Amino acid sequence: MWENSLTKLLEVRYPIIQAPMAGGVTSSELVAAVSNSGGLGMIGAGYLSPSQLRQQIHEIRELTSRNFGVNLFVPSPYNVDEDKINYAKSVLMPLQEGLGIEGNPSLPSFEADLKTFHEQVDIIIEEKVPVCSFTFGLPSAEIIAKLKQHSITLVGTATTVQEAKLNEEAGMDAVVVQGMEAGGHRGTFLGGDQQSLIGLMSLLPQATDSISIPIIAAGGIMDGRGVMAAKCLGALGVQMGTAFLVCEESGANKLHKQAILEAEEDQTVLTKAFSGKMARGVNNRFIHKHEQMENHLPAYPVQNELTKAIRKASAAKGNHEYMSLWSGQSPRLARNITVSELIGRIISEAENLQTHL
Repeated sequence: MWENSLTKLLEVRYPIIQAPMAGGVTSSELVAAVSNSGGLGMIGAGYLSPSQLRQQIHEIRELTSRNFGVNLFVPSPYNVDEDKINYAKSVLMPLQEGLGIEGNPSLPSFEADLKTFHEQVDIIIEEKVPVCSFTFGLPSAEIIAKLKQHSITLVGTATTVQEAKLNEEAGMDAVVVQGMEAGGHRGTFLGGDQQSLIGLMSLLPQATDSISIPIIAAGGIMDGRGVMAAKCLGALGVQMGTAFLVCEESGANKLHKQAILEAEEDQTVLTKAFSGKMARGVNNRFIHKHEQMENHLPAYPVQNELTKAIRKASAAKGNHEYMSLWSGQSPRLARNITVSELIGRIISEAENLQTHL
């Protein structure tokens, strides 16, 4: 029941992809364990330097001989609003002082982001990584052609049918269709935040009817039931983030894992407070404190840099109230087990359901 055009494309046993969660969650141990268990492990390279990416690719190759992939953030121009930056700094200053943070953060620039992106693409080609996925937009036609010349499978991300269509038109080999249930930052790149808040059960069949490339479902999927539901709605595979984030091999901070394991479904909220871009996570004091200020804060990635030291210091002090606790909408289904146990459980549940359908 598992072999299909997506498993053949990705050269995996099961159509289960570990979401490429940037920021340290996708440890080499996690990525390799997913691939070794028959799925596709993914490096979340959004915040990695080119040298860090190359090093992690080498580490994973020591741990698995199976396919894995790399996810890149597609840079797009952004405004550096000095008034909003100054406002954010004034709001964040008491927190920084309370956490003992000194110095000012260095602000990002689009030019530097673009340079890093191109260097990451070159490393993926040089290291012969078999799969490359993209979030926050589509790369240029030149980059797509360059990667395809080296037989690298390309996977895009979409949160609306129109975004899915653009992925197909651009030449993506498959697309992750991401519902609003998904944790962390979603891959929206067209329109506003509100327009892309479509539930996976609504989005999947509409996307399936509109494009012909393989669809990978994402958003709130945690077990075999979710896999089978996605399959019934037209997806050929699933991408799971939160389920893998709480696994033993995950690089997520133990406070982050614990917050998810103790959360209920109504405790995940959408916020721009940490990064300036809409993301879903477990509600805490930082989100609550800044929810009325969100429209006055700088956009991503500027706000993300301004809060980075606070998030890091909060974690170091064992205080989850000022950390970004990204999570999808199904935290009650999270289990702190090994990757191999999780994938084994998913396969068993799905096959059991298939038998009784």
